[in-house]
Amino acid sequence: MAAELSELTGDYVLDPAHTRIGFVARHAMVTKVRGSFHEFEGIAHLDGEDPARSTARVTIRAESIDTGVQQRDQHLRTNDFLDAPNHPDITFTTTAVEPLGGSEFRVTGDLTIKGTTRPVVIDFAYTGNAVDPYGNLRVGLEGSVTINRKDFGVAWNAALEGGGVLVGDKVVLEFDVSAIRQSQE
Repeated sequence: MAAELSELTGDYVLDPAHTRIGFVARHAMVTKVRGSFHEFEGIAHLDGEDPARSTARVTIRAESIDTGVQQRDQHLRTNDFLDAPNHPDITFTTTAVEPLGGSEFRVTGDLTIKGTTRPVVIDFAYTGNAVDPYGNLRVGLEGSVTINRKDFGVAWNAALEGGGVLVGDKVVLEFDVSAIRQSQE
């Protein structure tokens, strides 16, 4: 039986086997490239009685980027994009959580990419909870935010012969989260 929101208070960790952290970017002005990161960890404290007191921190390994094309992924790891050798982690730390009503929440936090930190606002939907076959309480969240990659020092591009550029400035970050409660508080 699913728990009520007020019963979800506790400390959680992201389940990397059932969580996707992805992105979508415009390519050559005509299509979109989709990808994800395969190595990340995250912790959260959810306060079911007062969601505004909830917190989270996520660390993503930049080198784990995967678009399904090895040559492109290698380029994305260079200084032209994520500079993974010098900036191995992409981080997000909450600064505020605002309940919007129902199952919607606005999460504000500091996003750091390539050594540049900027505030971002991510709208999340609480998608439910369940006790898995091992007795663990899991919660689900989905959210996304559009950022301008240039705001984070990711400015490389190439002009196209017919006009426009190879890589769009806007990138949609996508979060499909499954988190497992570690302790109740």
